Amino acid sequence: LIVDLFAGGGGMSVAIEQALGRHADIAVNHNDDALSMHRANHPQTRHFIADVFEVDPRGATQGRPVGHLHLSPDCTHFSQAKGGQPRSAKIRGLSWVAIRWAGQARPRCISLENVKQLVKWGPLVAKRDAATGRVIRLDGTVAEPAERVPVAEQFLIPDPKRAGKTWARFLTMLRGLGYTVEHRLMVAADYGAPTTRERLFLFARCDGEPIVWPKPTHHKIPERGQKRWRAAAECIDWTIPCPSIFERKRPLADATLRRIARGIKRYVIDAKEPFIVPATHQGSDRGRSTDEPLPTITAAHRGEQMLVSPILAGVGGRAGDSEPRSADQPQYTITAKADTAILTPTLLKIRGNSDGGRLDLPLP
Repeated sequence: LIVDLFAGGGGMSVAIEQALGRHADIAVNHNDDALSMHRANHPQTRHFIADVFEVDPRGATQGRPVGHLHLSPDCTHFSQAKGGQPRSAKIRGLSWVAIRWAGQARPRCISLENVKQLVKWGPLVAKRDAATGRVIRLDGTVAEPAERVPVAEQFLIPDPKRAGKTWARFLTMLRGLGYTVEHRLMVAADYGAPTTRERLFLFARCDGEPIVWPKPTHHKIPERGQKRWRAAAECIDWTIPCPSIFERKRPLADATLRRIARGIKRYVIDAKEPFIVPATHQGSDRGRSTDEPLPTITAAHRGEQMLVSPILAGVGGRAGDSEPRSADQPQYTITAKADTAILTPTLLKIRGNSDGGRLDLPLP
């Protein structure tokens, strides 16, 4: 059997079918909305709408041997995109279900995919107020002197002194069950996808066969006989109309305008190429050319991307800002809730008060 835990919409099930020529036999996810998409794409699969720990491996497999088990546990409480928000020990512990399946169903092969921060998986501790040293609650208030705050009400963060302890224990338990275990970071752009999405992959097997990792097929700076990273521009349908950022009800943030200005300087004035910038994401002023893959699109709010074509606007700039990236490189990781806004070419009068004009109309 092939088992896909945390199946979601079915992306990994599609990949498994492409690789092995067989569909997933069992898919598990607690979210019926996600599994409804999986059912539409994989009607042959047996679906379990339940917490992964509620599904009995022996009962689900009905005693049949498992050839491959894949897990893509929730990564949000490990990812750096979580920022300074509290963490959940329960969500961080979802990977333990692999140990249960390894012990009860003994799959020949186990694969796990997650963010690279998983290798720092360790215990959580209560966040403490810098001034008083007392525990901070989930609502942001500080505990009174000598007050005991229940764990369920504590603002929990990873313990930096014990980072990686739980991950090491997880690997030890897998090996103790007779599995050979290896893991490494892999960048999607190195294997022909136009995105620089970087993920941690773990592979374990107990059938005595060696673990063989795929060799990169694409390179950021290719040598003779090698393929260049694919460009983000391949994924954009340039014929689709879109609203202009100048028609927004809410103006763009100053940092976004600085990114646009620096991108215009490098990729329009100097290079005459359209470029992409993060439209609302906080942080460094990073732009990129459309010849590069797209970044990861995450589920986080304020992670939208925006395409900028050759235009000049009085958005200014500020010395010391980080340089925008060229579109010859891949895009960032693409997340589930990010929108892509297109800034189409506009004509602006450099002096005077007249409005800009569309490029499909005559010049004023």
